[in-house]
Amino acid sequence: MTTTIDLPAQFNIADYFINPNLEGARSGKTYLLCGDQRLTYRQLHEQTNRVGHVLQGLGVEPENRVMLLMLDTPSLPPCFWGAVRIGAVAVPINTMLKSGEYRYFLEDSRAKVLIVDAALWPQVAPFADELPHLRHVLIANGAVAGRPDLDALTAAETAELETEPMSPDDMAFWMYTSGSTGAPKAAVHLHQDMVHCAENYAGGILGLRNDDVTFSAAKYFFAYGLGNSLYFPMAAGCTSVVYSGRPTPEAMFDTLQRFRPTVFYAVPTLLNAMLNTYDDWRAGENAPHPLPQLDHLRFTVSAGEALPAETYRRWHKHFGSEILDGLGSTEMLHIFLSNRPGQAQPGSSGVPVPGYEAKLVDEHGEPVADGEVGTLQVKGESGAAYYWNKQDKTRQTMLGEWMITGDQYLRDEAGFYWYQGRNDDMMKVSGSWVSPVEVENAVLSHDAVAECAVVGHADQAGLIKPKAFVVLKPGGHPGDELIEALKAHVKGKIAGFKIPQWIEFAEDLPKTATGKIRRFTLRD
Repeated sequence: MTTTIDLPAQFNIADYFINPNLEGARSGKTYLLCGDQRLTYRQLHEQTNRVGHVLQGLGVEPENRVMLLMLDTPSLPPCFWGAVRIGAVAVPINTMLKSGEYRYFLEDSRAKVLIVDAALWPQVAPFADELPHLRHVLIANGAVAGRPDLDALTAAETAELETEPMSPDDMAFWMYTSGSTGAPKAAVHLHQDMVHCAENYAGGILGLRNDDVTFSAAKYFFAYGLGNSLYFPMAAGCTSVVYSGRPTPEAMFDTLQRFRPTVFYAVPTLLNAMLNTYDDWRAGENAPHPLPQLDHLRFTVSAGEALPAETYRRWHKHFGSEILDGLGSTEMLHIFLSNRPGQAQPGSSGVPVPGYEAKLVDEHGEPVADGEVGTLQVKGESGAAYYWNKQDKTRQTMLGEWMITGDQYLRDEAGFYWYQGRNDDMMKVSGSWVSPVEVENAVLSHDAVAECAVVGHADQAGLIKPKAFVVLKPGGHPGDELIEALKAHVKGKIAGFKIPQWIEFAEDLPKTATGKIRRFTLRD
């Protein structure tokens, strides 16, 4: 299904989202809540303009990159929009990486300015003065000796700024991929891209309202989190809650109880961890009193990896909140397959979002029939223009209007899409394709299992068989007896050739910063 959104030839996305929220009483409404901090829509507008003036004073011009290494606080949105409003390119970066990775991002993007939180400065301090393209480093949310303080600079600027006239097809921001299949790549997004996600998904699927309060566990530096926390609330004129720390289950419950949002965005790994914590509390282990109640949620949104049906059922049983699972990507900017409120199919990624088309193809690029597994391709107006400085990767992934997701899916007769794994995760076992997700879901349904990842592993004959890496719930006892019990449990749920031939217990599973399991690491 396609939709048409007409935009003028002269267009800056900052004005599109900011200006409508300056009308009437809405300008004084709370846009952002973070702990005890509050940012109104009027304050967002004024601080955005001040940041824009600071950047222009440093010589930032249209298309110059401004990298944002910033935690989720009220300081980040004005920096993002301040760069975009003057025609520069905002580049939010993962805050959970190591020093060498930040050097890669700065060198790859040729960022002219870096705005970095004081708490993260030690990660870039060793090489900040060695990069040929980096001209200025500004410190946010704290002070660093010898470095300019962003708050002091913005305080000296005016709150009025003329917007740089851009076009819908100009670069506005970059989002780096999580690197689940190799080195991160910068997906180049245009001024028009956010409009399509906000109109088609936030409005068309979620139906966000101006009285909503939303909370995203996914951070701003994820394409998923950027929509959830930055521009979806602006499109609806509602309030966003952000959390600057690590999204532990305890912290998420605390935030949900304090602010009582109506919409909660998360990833399946976190939802599963929250359920395990809640079950521990119900068993009397360090339980808060009273136990968290999430009856304020209209629904919960899940993306980032496939949501196991068992996780859906447990969440709905405990909290009564429907989970709308969906599929998105950095390249497509946000969710393009989704379940609908009141129509969720546990275990499914849903159907195409309005404005997007999807198809499944075989290894020759030919469409597959319903009920057969194929590689998912998607098209929609929010798709990235290309990968920065990665022509070969662009050619391999972006086929004209269509984007190759690398995901294997099955579509049923009702049009729902069911995730089967990544292209390189699928296993050919005994002549048949095996989805790691199907095996993982079967293992996860055992009461002792907290997390599970399944990969293909060669046996002594060189034949591929499933191998499961299992993280147990607290109190679990790894050993041969439990291995046999898990195999027997799985045998009653899936075909015999899909049963893990090996089960290895682990303290945790390797994950990307977005919470996706790095199966390629386990295969290695």
